[in-house]
Amino acid sequence: GKKVVVSGSGNVAIFAIEKVQQFGGTVVACSDSAGYVVDENGIDLALLREVKEIRRERVSEYARLKGEGSGAHYIEGGSIWDVACDIALPCATQNELTAKDAKTLIENGVIAVGEGANMPSTPEAVHLFQAANILFAPGKAANAGGVSTSALEMQQNASRDSWSFEQTEERLAKIMRGIHDNCAETAELYSSPGNYVVGANIAGFVRVAEAMRSLGVI
Repeated sequence: GKKVVVSGSGNVAIFAIEKVQQFGGTVVACSDSAGYVVDENGIDLALLREVKEIRRERVSEYARLKGEGSGAHYIEGGSIWDVACDIALPCATQNELTAKDAKTLIENGVIAVGEGANMPSTPEAVHLFQAANILFAPGKAANAGGVSTSALEMQQNASRDSWSFEQTEERLAKIMRGIHDNCAETAELYSSPGNYVVGANIAGFVRVAEAMRSLGVI
């Protein structure tokens, strides 16, 4: 039931849009390097896939194909974070979401931000979200699905096995739930309840340190 904005229109963004729709949310905007498209009726995922994966066109083509009166329009340049939303998912590139963008999102009532790229939010933006008590999921945790799936593929190959898409997605969901719980529990342990940045940073550091000690590196 939430209104969601997803930056980007590549693999991460497209599958993020798909997952949001599966969970009952409405993605109202997505983007590329030239601008962004807003569709108040919700992004038509099939059309977006056709534009980006088959036609290899810019997102402006999405609005053109939808036509006037469809509720879809294209904005060249500008910031996609000007679009009001409940949840923001930056899935495009590093440092794309600035302090100015964070202030706009907060003023427009955003309640959660989940990173789908490598450090898409600037440190200043992250601090603003945390100061405003916005749920913020850092990319090192929220964007761990890609490398996790690569590990699953390696495991599958090593065992000379073949998993269905559903089996792989089930395994990935379990991994991601574990990452979430680990971050939440670690933040609580270190007196920062609800702070996923602290939880992800410390949990990641501890895991690497323990692995180094186990292997005799330190």
